[in-house]
Amino acid sequence: MRGVRVADFTWVGAGPFMTKPLADHGADVIKIESRVKTDVIRGMAPFAEGEPGVNRSGYFANRNSSKRSVCLDLRSPEGRELALRLISVSDVVANNFTPGTMDRLGLGYESARAVRPDIVYLDMPMQGNTGPHRDHRGFGLSIGAAGGLLAQSGYPDRPPVGTGTNYPDHVPNPLHAAIAVLVALRRRRRTGHGQHIELSQLESTLNAIGPDLVAASAGRPVGRRGNDDDLAAPHGVFPCAGEDRWCAIAVVTDEHWHGLVTALGRPSWADDPALTSAGGRRAASARLSESLRQTVLDWDAEKLADTLAEAGVPAALVADAAYLLYSDPQLAARGHWVSLRHPEMGACVYDGIPYRLSRTPGSLRSPAPLLGADTRAVCTELLGVADTEYDRLAEQGVVG
Repeated sequence: MRGVRVADFTWVGAGPFMTKPLADHGADVIKIESRVKTDVIRGMAPFAEGEPGVNRSGYFANRNSSKRSVCLDLRSPEGRELALRLISVSDVVANNFTPGTMDRLGLGYESARAVRPDIVYLDMPMQGNTGPHRDHRGFGLSIGAAGGLLAQSGYPDRPPVGTGTNYPDHVPNPLHAAIAVLVALRRRRRTGHGQHIELSQLESTLNAIGPDLVAASAGRPVGRRGNDDDLAAPHGVFPCAGEDRWCAIAVVTDEHWHGLVTALGRPSWADDPALTSAGGRRAASARLSESLRQTVLDWDAEKLADTLAEAGVPAALVADAAYLLYSDPQLAARGHWVSLRHPEMGACVYDGIPYRLSRTPGSLRSPAPLLGADTRAVCTELLGVADTEYDRLAEQGVVG
């Protein structure tokens, strides 16, 4: 991505997670911010040493490595003009505001194209730029609800429980947006033409419940099923020794079944003739799961997962964040976690890049930027603003 510049107007979740991999792979991602209304997650915990501050959020830091930060007052004509000058020397513009916001600021697609005809321009509205719900506002939780994720999460006799995090912000929406931007850049390289990309976060999120949509289209009832599965039995998470220690186990094939019962020392319930076939195990799923639950109660969860995995059974420890960070041997062996020294927070842990390209592997080149840390450099060095003019604009609050 070296040689590509992104004017990044995104904030909160899906947008910054989309521009992050571009930055980590060499793109010059310039995050346009405001000192009056900062990115929401600059104010969200966890904070370094528990002390809040716009430059102390680990949440913000993790999503914004390798980027630069510029503060502009987009409500002022001069701030808007600087934003257009930045767009004119950029390859990509990205935003995830509600429909019409960028147009009202004078920074919509047509305005961007006027100063950079081959611009790749990404809109990421919650539900699209058209339709009866175009003006609905929301975050990952509301998108997960509108997109069907919450309705499928939990047990049939209990309320929806959600995904425990704003899943649409972390997976489908930034992933689909990044792919669309890369495709548009590739097309521009071949044709010289840019284009306007509209990514409806609702429509992107729908992909996460594809099997349920297929079932509904076939007239089959769809609802919350807990850990039940059409193919596997037993299938679920099972409590082990200690407090809140669990192991996930999925048995799909006869080979998995034989591996499970052998690893567990051939418990008596495994001799039931009804369990010799996959269909029989699915029919007896509830009873089978209870028998397995009782059998593994005294096992150490990590040892159980390793023992079953060695026997060819799909199984895994139900890990929490602390385990992943400090104890997981696989992540440690691969050097997944990256420590970067932040100018205010000190050493901070970041997720490493989850995919490894052999020729262009990418790297977390710098920690998340301090608010407005690069405003002067971008304005004077990239946009050609004289130092005296910059000082005047800073005094007026246009830049900062």
